[in-house]
Amino acid sequence: MIKKNHPTVDRIYNDLLKEIPILSKATVYNTLDLLKKENLARVVTIEDNETRYDAKVSSHGHFKCESCDSIFDFEIDIDSFLTDSLKHFKINEKNVYFHGTCPRCLKED
Repeated sequence: MIKKNHPTVDRIYNDLLKEIPILSKATVYNTLDLLKKENLARVVTIEDNETRYDAKVSSHGHFKCESCDSIFDFEIDIDSFLTDSLKHFKINEKNVYFHGTCPRCLKED
């Protein structure tokens, strides 16, 4: 089952440790590296100080709520952002990140 919570390594490790007590954090890192290489997961760096992982590898954007820290996926045509000024560059990765307040937190205010 794919969870849409964009977990960090620590969250993955702590969640799996309950079921696999002999698990090492190195195994989690190595597995995530393999999943990235096989294009089965992607890195989400919506904040400078944290790396999260996403099982949805197709093009989409991310919105981070500054109130509850939740990250939401949204559909966007990332390819439409290319400009002629980049035609001599090789683009390896495209990301769109927005920050703000989610509807649930807006409703609570």
